[in-house]
Amino acid sequence: MTAIPMLLYVAAAAAYAVHFGSRSDVAGRCATLVLGCATLTHVFVIGMQTMETGHLPVVGTSGAISGFVVLLALAYLYTEMMTNERSMGVFIVPPMAVLQAIPTLTNAVATRPAVLESQWLAVHVLSLLFAYASFALACVIGVTYVLLFKELKAKHLGFFYSRLPSLRVLDVMNGRAVTVGWLFLTVGLAVGAIWLMQVQPGAVDPRVRAMTVFDPKISIVLLMWLVYAFELYARRSLGWSGRRAAVLSAVGFTVVLLNFVPIGYFATRSHNFY
Repeated sequence: MTAIPMLLYVAAAAAYAVHFGSRSDVAGRCATLVLGCATLTHVFVIGMQTMETGHLPVVGTSGAISGFVVLLALAYLYTEMMTNERSMGVFIVPPMAVLQAIPTLTNAVATRPAVLESQWLAVHVLSLLFAYASFALACVIGVTYVLLFKELKAKHLGFFYSRLPSLRVLDVMNGRAVTVGWLFLTVGLAVGAIWLMQVQPGAVDPRVRAMTVFDPKISIVLLMWLVYAFELYARRSLGWSGRRAAVLSAVGFTVVLLNFVPIGYFATRSHNFY
């Protein structure tokens, strides 16, 4: 069953590619419909896993990636509904399919240790995943901004000019996505710190005792918070909008991906709840 959402994400990615190349309204509506089906199926699978285990299946890196993908899909569909703009789907949906392959291949839900049975943890994880989804949107918007900017600078109004929103619209969307993501990241870090202060003093689990700023998983998240905080500050106080903000969004999401896969699987001593 876990393979069905991934296959539907692949089909949606193909449909968005057709829409981007042809600018066909029919292809665009079909792409949105397939992505909607993929998202609903993914939510259903997560719901079944929740009923099976008694908790949200976001423990461990594979579960977190699955949660990230479905939140990104929901966030993108909401953005598409608000703007009636489907051109960015070709940049957003293919990475969803690639990332969803990871939990599909592992095909297992990690058992939640007793120490993680806390409502604080649910808020912590969901806040961070929603922040990552917002940062993913900001990154894609930033990349499309740079592509369109280069085309306009070269005075060659062609492929991207006829398919992407204006630079102003892209810049506004980027700023909103980063702001929402940073707020959720702040909430997630604050809630995680509160939970850690409650459980760490008497914890016997070595993974909980390893939760310090020196653990790569935590230090990279703090670096991520600083990168996006600087982007918001630079946008408001230094006038770093447009291309500079787009580049910062891409740099920030590179840190997100670094934290998600290589560090989440191979470097952390505190968050390896597989």
